[in-house]
Amino acid sequence: MDLELLRYRAEIIRKTRAFFDQKNYLETDTPVLAPDLIPESCLEVFGTSYIPPEGSSARKPRPYWLVPSPEIWMKRLIADHRQSIYQIGKCFRNGESTGRLHSPEFTMLEYYTMDADYRDSLAITEELFSRLLPEDAPEDLRPPFLRISMEEAFSRWAGFSLYDAAAEGPRAMEDEARKLGLDPPPGMGLEALYNLIFVHAVEPALPGDRPAALTDYPAFVPCLARRAQDGKTMERWELYVRGIELANCYSEETDPGTVREFFTAEGAEKNKSAMVPHGIDSDYWKTFLPRKGPGGAELPYPRCSGVALGMDRLIMALAGRKTIDSVLPFPMD
Repeated sequence: MDLELLRYRAEIIRKTRAFFDQKNYLETDTPVLAPDLIPESCLEVFGTSYIPPEGSSARKPRPYWLVPSPEIWMKRLIADHRQSIYQIGKCFRNGESTGRLHSPEFTMLEYYTMDADYRDSLAITEELFSRLLPEDAPEDLRPPFLRISMEEAFSRWAGFSLYDAAAEGPRAMEDEARKLGLDPPPGMGLEALYNLIFVHAVEPALPGDRPAALTDYPAFVPCLARRAQDGKTMERWELYVRGIELANCYSEETDPGTVREFFTAEGAEKNKSAMVPHGIDSDYWKTFLPRKGPGGAELPYPRCSGVALGMDRLIMALAGRKTIDSVLPFPMD
């Protein structure tokens, strides 16, 4: 990376900090090593261990994992302090390619807004873009973002109603995949078939001439987003810029029982399929239990919305570069 681009990277990070500081978000600095992680069967992690010093009463190495996101720590801070927070830090994901759009070590911007939902977070993200963009920025980077629901996207580019097919079950989704020229192997479940169609038919067709927020994801895809009132969708969006996924947002699930169910189900799947199994805190759901407030009143976990945004991809887009490794000071081979 040349000096000019290194300075540009620093400028974007500095402006991002200034944006959230001026909005009274508290910047946090959480560990990159964690004894437990949120189970997510869609990604792989890096494992390591802490070896106590010689002569210590406990010499057995303790396993730790590099965080794929600071979420596990930041949600604990929200429970304790009920404050809008943000963090710019290193995250790590294993089992991914390097080069054009991925790096196993990358920089994440994560921000949580109190008393907000996913629509509020989308407006805040548009504000952030407006702050970072120069006056002569091209239209394909400028807000307002297009809003396209997942149902609309499947109807427009895959040619069928996602929820009608899902209601009929995997066989109907498999039939739709075959109509699109895809050849799903036998026994694929509903979520896997949805992902297959999305990756091959919907995602490549998303508009590239404006930033596009793909909203209202199907509820049969497990995540820690709040379920919408329609029962079919999650309050979630992902932002695509020039056809590249840039950010992921939820209205955060705050019900302790629902969080516990997610950890149980997703944890079982993770331990069954992961290349690098990791620790899972079976008591993490207690983070979302009511806390004693001033005067002894019990306060529920605050309503909030969180966004995870890939800073390297954002800098790549703003700098007009084509590959993520072009904006990394030291890209991995």
